[in-house]
Amino acid sequence: MVPETIILISDPKVLQISIQENGDPLVDIRDYQEILIDTRKSRASNSYFKLRKSVVAKLLEATKYLPQGIRFLVIEGHRPLSLQKKYFDEYFEELSGLHLDWDKKRIYDEASKYVAPPEIIPPHSTGGAVDLTLADESGKEIDIGTRLNADPEESNNACFTLAANISDSARANRQLLINTMSKSGFVNYPTEWWHWSYGDRYWAYHTNNPFAFFDSVE
Repeated sequence: MVPETIILISDPKVLQISIQENGDPLVDIRDYQEILIDTRKSRASNSYFKLRKSVVAKLLEATKYLPQGIRFLVIEGHRPLSLQKKYFDEYFEELSGLHLDWDKKRIYDEASKYVAPPEIIPPHSTGGAVDLTLADESGKEIDIGTRLNADPEESNNACFTLAANISDSARANRQLLINTMSKSGFVNYPTEWWHWSYGDRYWAYHTNNPFAFFDSVE
């Protein structure tokens, strides 16, 4: 599911949703041969390859909707709060340097489009969010319009899921990702085509669930 309008993860309407932690454990997605795992985040985190068990089940369901020869390539799952804070602070400082006329609230809001603030229980820190792309059987990524983790500045907002400024072939590949993940119950963060979640507050908001399943977990 891709939200029609962009609601930030830090939006008060999202933050007011209660969390009823269900105790779903983190599991190692390297144990599942159906899913390819990229190691580019291995230096930053010791848990990038972990997701909640029910999220992995949803991801395995989504693989059934992929055409032959195409697989999911997972880049990052769980992210510790300490690493989340590092990423947010770095991007906040980058935007501060680029936009000297912006006040702190605007910088905070703009930074939130790309990195969730650490104090709001970020989706990745719950183990309910996954950054992924599509690849061929050899693990080579297919074109989805931008590199994964491209920020709005470098991509001219082409990282936004419904961006128009990408090629027709990239749009078709992106639509394939949207279709498979949405059909399996995931919700996309619409400023990042690669970010999908289940069970967190952002998912609860967009699916009209009265509460989220997952709190932050270390």
